[in-house]
Amino acid sequence: MKRLIALAAGFAALLLAVPVVAQPKAPEERVAYRDYKDILALFDRLGYTAEAWRAGNLEVPPVYLATVTAKWRVNARAAAVADKKKVFFRLILPIVLKVNEFILEDRGRATEITGRLSRGADVSAEDQKWLAALAARYKLTGLSGDRLPASQYTELLLRVDVVPPSLSLAQAAAESGWGTSRFAAEGNSLFGQWSWGKGLKPTEQRTESVGDQRVAAFDSTGACAYGYALNLNTQRAYQDLRVKRAELRRNNLPVSGAALVPTLIHYSERGQAYVDELKTLMSQNGLATADGAHLRNMQTIRLDWVEQGPK
Repeated sequence: MKRLIALAAGFAALLLAVPVVAQPKAPEERVAYRDYKDILALFDRLGYTAEAWRAGNLEVPPVYLATVTAKWRVNARAAAVADKKKVFFRLILPIVLKVNEFILEDRGRATEITGRLSRGADVSAEDQKWLAALAARYKLTGLSGDRLPASQYTELLLRVDVVPPSLSLAQAAAESGWGTSRFAAEGNSLFGQWSWGKGLKPTEQRTESVGDQRVAAFDSTGACAYGYALNLNTQRAYQDLRVKRAELRRNNLPVSGAALVPTLIHYSERGQAYVDELKTLMSQNGLATADGAHLRNMQTIRLDWVEQGPK
């Protein structure tokens, strides 16, 4: 868990400060907001609207809410349901898209390196070491020093892959109550990830039956989203998701939330009822379109909460 938190914290810093490597760098803009209406006004200014979405413009401006504060929780709870959904989905989408960009960058490099190794081509010690470190991050065992055994190449690429945005959005809504849960406010916990002995204690902690089980806390929303992706990509309970995703890729089919959601039967104790809830969230809120979205090439915007006062 400590290793994951360190990796996620490093990712969070990148998430808020660095555009995609291939894109020109631009200074970060900081925008203050006093309530959800300020955020909606910013989205309107950026053309990040339902009208643009329906017209087929799936560019998403990189606007990031780094932390879910207690004040955000109170403010979001006071919003009308339609506005709360509108703000929540549009704030979470840039984060999960950025996570997927990092994963795809790693996947591309891993594919290239393992391809050269499989052909018997020369691979630098630096690339070998990077590949082994990636394998360790994705919890592959059997590493030999700084080298990944050839028998693990397929499994590594099975794990290093994206989570469809529609699925991430539905789970974030379900697990955090649209960002208004205590765990979201106290620990930026959006996806209901668990840890043992460290994190946020549930009100009804079942220590006798499951031990010191807690909700994992993160330094930022970006760290949380990255940890969530690693969770789906490494835990045994989600092997079916990874196999289904690989099958979609082999058949040149889209990696969609609709295709993967049935594999999350073990994500919650509620089992099929939880899967059905996610399907309903995705359907009622038109989340499938988000699977085709991409980040706009523009400067990063970081949102900063300010106290209520004159605008």
